[in-house]
Amino acid sequence: MTIEFAKYQGTGNDFILLDNRDGRYDALTNTQIKKLCDRHFGIGADGLMLLNTCEGYDFEMKYRNADGHPSSMCGNGGRCIVRFAHQLGLHKDSYTFLAADGVHEAAIKDHNLVSLKMKDVDHVEEHGSYAILDTGSPHFVKFANDIMDVDVVATGRDIRYSNAFKAEGINVNFVESIAQDSIYVRTYERGVENETLSCGTGVTAAALVSAHNDRGFNQVEVKTPGGHLSVEFERTGDRTFTNIWLTGPAVFVFAGNIDA
Repeated sequence: MTIEFAKYQGTGNDFILLDNRDGRYDALTNTQIKKLCDRHFGIGADGLMLLNTCEGYDFEMKYRNADGHPSSMCGNGGRCIVRFAHQLGLHKDSYTFLAADGVHEAAIKDHNLVSLKMKDVDHVEEHGSYAILDTGSPHFVKFANDIMDVDVVATGRDIRYSNAFKAEGINVNFVESIAQDSIYVRTYERGVENETLSCGTGVTAAALVSAHNDRGFNQVEVKTPGGHLSVEFERTGDRTFTNIWLTGPAVFVFAGNIDA
């Protein structure tokens, strides 16, 4: 099979994008996707997305992890697939699409910035030294001092494969406050099984846990190894959040053809 692809990145979180509106890539196997995402033997990416037709929506986003398996929502991927839709000729002021965790809205702003509305969060498990919440994907959020000294891969892998989480897996985020309403986030991602340069749902989870306002509007600026993102949201209760928007760059890298 010859595959026509585009590659995008959002703060270093990189993805293979395929136009699957005619269903031509429906038969791609986990093994083929894993090879395409391999950084030595394939294109190289943290994940692969299919842009599908979907009645009632601008498109449907189907996300696969770098290991080839279907996964939950990817925030940076959601922003990148909106830019891909625009490249394919779907030019709109705002977009509505279906993903694994439900319906999302998005808008393209200046300088390759894309704002993506994330799912509401109505539950946060607080455990003293860490918190667990679902922002479209499950996240473990732990605050750390001297975040650049944290062994994200070893510590993240230990948590991800611990008895509590090994069955379904969990993404592990290490967060350091660097100023009022400003944080640094590093993430170990399940499915990639490594640290990624950025994770959109992880950044969102970290921002919600870091919110300083008891109620009302919040904006948290987030630095990751791959760049900067912004998360805006309404805090409606101690552990409830709505109107959550993730904003950051979604950048075209290159396009080509590859046999799989």
